[in-house]
Amino acid sequence: MNLKDCYSTVGGDFDEVMGRLRKEQLVTKFLYKFLDDKNFHLFEDSMSNKDYDEALRAVHTLKGICQNLAFTGLYVTSSQITNALKEKDYNRAMDMSPQLFKAYHQVIHGIKEYKNTMDTSTTDGEIR
Repeated sequence: MNLKDCYSTVGGDFDEVMGRLRKEQLVTKFLYKFLDDKNFHLFEDSMSNKDYDEALRAVHTLKGICQNLAFTGLYVTSSQITNALKEKDYNRAMDMSPQLFKAYHQVIHGIKEYKNTMDTSTTDGEIR
């Protein structure tokens, strides 16, 4: 799997992210960092605890990251939930949470698949 295939798998826009970051190595670096980002889990926990201010902060941050990395599908869903929380429409935000869950895990799965491909195709430990 190459980086373009990864973006196809995650529902992202490869050309957009390359236009923004310019180098595949830099895109790959930020993809790997996304695996450690805690905002999705913070959103889930905050929604469960009805801490809607914290949920808004977490999903808004996730939205920004997705926009920068051109994760189109995840960006759209996180943007819709951000808007619902800003409007204090908590039921709508809850109703959209399964879509966010699905889109998030699609991205995580695609990045992990790409990372596994890269890990097995490198001989010196550097990203190619």
